[in-house]
Amino acid sequence: MDAVIRERTLAGPDAGLDLDPAHRPSREQALAAVRTLLAWAGDNPDREGLLDTPQRVVDAYGEWFAGYQGDPAQELSRTFEDVQGYDDMVMLRGIQVQSHCEHHMAPFLGKAWVAYMPTGKVVGLSKLARVVEIFAKRLQTQETMTMQIADAIEDELAAAGVAVLIDAEHQCMSTRGVRHHDVSTITTQFRGVFKTDKTLQRRFLDLTRG
Repeated sequence: MDAVIRERTLAGPDAGLDLDPAHRPSREQALAAVRTLLAWAGDNPDREGLLDTPQRVVDAYGEWFAGYQGDPAQELSRTFEDVQGYDDMVMLRGIQVQSHCEHHMAPFLGKAWVAYMPTGKVVGLSKLARVVEIFAKRLQTQETMTMQIADAIEDELAAAGVAVLIDAEHQCMSTRGVRHHDVSTITTQFRGVFKTDKTLQRRFLDLTRG
C-alpha cells in the first residue's frame, strides 16, 4: 500500500489528487463558489467592496496551490556527477514554507531544513528548494509533506541518506479552536545513513539550530 501511495505522490503534476483532474471545475464555477461562501458568511457578494473578491480569491488559489502542477521528479532529474570526490552532507537551511492544511484550508508558515548524502551525483541547490515549494503548495498535513520531500529526494537522487526537518506555525490552531499563539509544530524524517548513524543525525540537528 505504501508503495502505491509513493508512486502516486511522485507520478507527476496530478499526483496527490483524489479527484480525476478531468473533473476540475471551470474558473466560472470557482468564482461562483466564492460568491456562495461570501453569502454564507453573511455578506452581500454584490456590494462594491466584494465585487472583485471572487476573482482575487481564485487567482490567489492559483498561486497558493500551484504545487499540483509541479513535478518533483522532473525538478530533480538534472544532476551533476563531477563533484571532485565530494562525499559529505549537502544541506539547505531555512527554506521558507508557506502551505495550507487539508483540514481547515488554513495557512501554516515556517521553515524547512533539508540535507542528503550524495552517492556520486548532486543536484542544483535551487532544485531542493523547489521540491519543498511544490509539496508545500498543496493541501495536506505537515507530517505528509515532510515524508513526501524525503521520498522524492531519496528516490530520485538515490541518496545514501536524507534528512528533513520542518518547523511551522499553524493558523488553524492560532486563529480558531484553542487559539494558542506562537506554538510551532516540528516534524522530521531521517532516511538511510541519517537514520542509522546517530552522530550524523545529531550533526544535522545541530546545524538546524545554528
